[in-house]
Amino acid sequence: MKAAVIGLGVEGKKALNSLLKHNWEVYATDLNINIDLDNLPISLAGVDISPQKDKISFIKDNFSIDLGFNNQEEIDLCDAVVLSPSIWGSKIAEHYKDSHKLLCDVITKHKNMFTIGVTGTNGKTTTVSMIKEILENAGKNVLVGGNAGGGFEGYYDLILEAENGDYDVLLVEVCDMTVGFCSYCFDFDLIALTNMGNDHMNVHGSMEGYKDSLKGFFNGKTIFINENQEYANEFKEVAESTIEYDETEYDLGLFGKFNKLNAGLSEAIANYIDKNFFNIDESIIKDSLENFKPVKGRLEVLKLNDCEIYIGKSDNSDAIKPILEEVDFSAIFVGTPRHNENHRLDILNEVVNANPKAIILFPGLEDTLDQAKYRLNSLNYKGRIEIANNLDEIIAFVAEFSHENAILIGGNGQENIIKIQDRLKQICDSYNPKENKLMFE
Repeated sequence: MKAAVIGLGVEGKKALNSLLKHNWEVYATDLNINIDLDNLPISLAGVDISPQKDKISFIKDNFSIDLGFNNQEEIDLCDAVVLSPSIWGSKIAEHYKDSHKLLCDVITKHKNMFTIGVTGTNGKTTTVSMIKEILENAGKNVLVGGNAGGGFEGYYDLILEAENGDYDVLLVEVCDMTVGFCSYCFDFDLIALTNMGNDHMNVHGSMEGYKDSLKGFFNGKTIFINENQEYANEFKEVAESTIEYDETEYDLGLFGKFNKLNAGLSEAIANYIDKNFFNIDESIIKDSLENFKPVKGRLEVLKLNDCEIYIGKSDNSDAIKPILEEVDFSAIFVGTPRHNENHRLDILNEVVNANPKAIILFPGLEDTLDQAKYRLNSLNYKGRIEIANNLDEIIAFVAEFSHENAILIGGNGQENIIKIQDRLKQICDSYNPKENKLMFE
């Protein structure tokens, strides 16, 4: 079997690697000649990529790649086509939907599996991980994945793995920007909404736009929404059935009311499955949630000297606000967003409202430090503003504030935040109880 991968963004590159892993031939193409080919089984060493060159083609083993153009004849010869979710709704997507050549139409075992989707602005990964633990502790073989940009291997990896594996449940984390794509590619039995927040407004345009996309996703499905969910009545009108959830009453090892809600959603789904599909003992749900550990990169609390450090991705204003409502922070470290994501700078509005002694900015998804500093100045923040350009500088500021009661490290840039987490955990391991101090080296 041979597939054409059109577009080599994050999802396209993940799909290419997954196809090769599952022994497909691949033709890949991207109109951008300067595409980043990191993490692909190809090297540009020795290839002429000068500004004057507008096309590049090369072949290696069982795949070929064209940059700067699409070879339509080559695409037409393929058995299946892989498109990035980012171009869903385009004319090219409609063309391949009509021709039934999309990969999700060519191989279809994933559509016959019991499938749960978890979408929303915040809390998706934690909720998916909680549900996975409950189901696996109940003896089920669970296939889990989602958006390639969110740390998974991508939606196409799920489709390919489902075709060859033996799984009881398919559990999909659905990015709020890919609900149309996922609605077409998967057949969801249950859909959970964690929340709706101020993120990806460059895509949705407004909360109304986001709401409308969710209504299409929920149409005719069994959905789970928070009992205080905005637009709840409109969602209920289009859904086949609606289950409302609230905070769990179980004792969690996680910080925050928002995690109590994530656990409450997971508990509600498990209880619904127990009543309607297959048995899940209540003790399994309780033990799974009470013993659940924070997902890497998500909020956890570390102890350094006299200070509690709250660290985890909180990449929009609605993610950081509930943290700031529960704890007073002396210093808040904020990772910056991409250049085209000004709405994510609204994080700084919430941070300024919390009025910490100091705000430390560091490059998160991109180096937009100047934009962030400009926003802080426009908000008339009177405290101390610092810039940490790299991990060592961040750790130096952590050391400085490690005798305060609490500091927060959040914002954008999951990979960078994970690096900070890992370094801080190493520092914690170097704690000298005799001297009652941490060794910052």
